[in-house]
Amino acid sequence: MKQYQEQISKNKHMLSELDDAIGDGDHGNNMDRGMTEVVKTLEEKNPSTITESFKIIAMTLLSKVGGASGPLYGTAFLEMSKASKEDAELASLIEAGAQGIAKRGGATAGDKTMLDVWLPVASELKQKSLTSQKLEDFMNLTKDMQAKKGRASYLGERSIGFVDPGAASSKMLFETLLSAIK
Repeated sequence: MKQYQEQISKNKHMLSELDDAIGDGDHGNNMDRGMTEVVKTLEEKNPSTITESFKIIAMTLLSKVGGASGPLYGTAFLEMSKASKEDAELASLIEAGAQGIAKRGGATAGDKTMLDVWLPVASELKQKSLTSQKLEDFMNLTKDMQAKKGRASYLGERSIGFVDPGAASSKMLFETLLSAIK
């Protein structure tokens, strides 16, 4: 989470610029504030299990991140916390997180959301074939999509041509995951 927080902090302006084009421009700042709190809370509470860690991350994101990102990321980590009680396999955890995002946001693949990164990541992890290039490709696929969920959906066809900011921050999450597992 510390590596992810550093990536978010370094790229918060870019994430907000992406959000400014098709949303309300606060994604980078919201995620930076939230991830700073996540790292601080994890250090303070020093959880001893992955289940406990995911729950702390979830509750912190739900309480500290505004906009849609807090509830969506928070729900993903909460679902991963629940799933980790039964199965600690990474692909299964990410899939549980993706299902939480889909349920919370009412989104499906192709709706130009963070789910367009989470779903293929779960699949690639199952096949043990996730790469940084694939993460970049998943994120960039949202550029040609028309948003069907969230604030960007109000733009209709004008949402085409822009990367979804949630997809971009999700790509960063999974890049740091790849780095951590290597």
